[in-house]
Amino acid sequence: MSEQDSRTVHHPAVVAHRKSRAGDVQLRIADALTKFAGSMPFVYLHAVAFAVWMLLLESSPWPTLTLVVSLEAIFLSAFVMIGQNRQAAFQQIKADHDFVEQELELRTNTELTRAIHLMTTELHRRLIEDGTEQ
Repeated sequence: MSEQDSRTVHHPAVVAHRKSRAGDVQLRIADALTKFAGSMPFVYLHAVAFAVWMLLLESSPWPTLTLVVSLEAIFLSAFVMIGQNRQAAFQQIKADHDFVEQELELRTNTELTRAIHLMTTELHRRLIEDGTEQ
């Protein structure tokens, strides 16, 4: 985590989600692999590795290369699904938290509105009564 990330105040759902994921070794590994697989160094590494393999290591690399690339695609698609599931879980946690907060704010606003109404009614009553008594 960078210095900027440590100074940023995050949504409580983000903090809770990160804590829960940090506690699971498998999820940390999946996150690291997903992060690397979605980066340009991953692309450069594969471009160089496949070029070296095709040009220098094997005289007929296509059958084995096809097998390797297919297997890699299977695993990468699994990591993409893991990432999508993680994002969906996070969005649900955040939506639940936001709902609770909005309900609390609505309840508070309703109570304040009622209190203002009572005070206004009482003020009006006192002004009218004081005005008629004089």
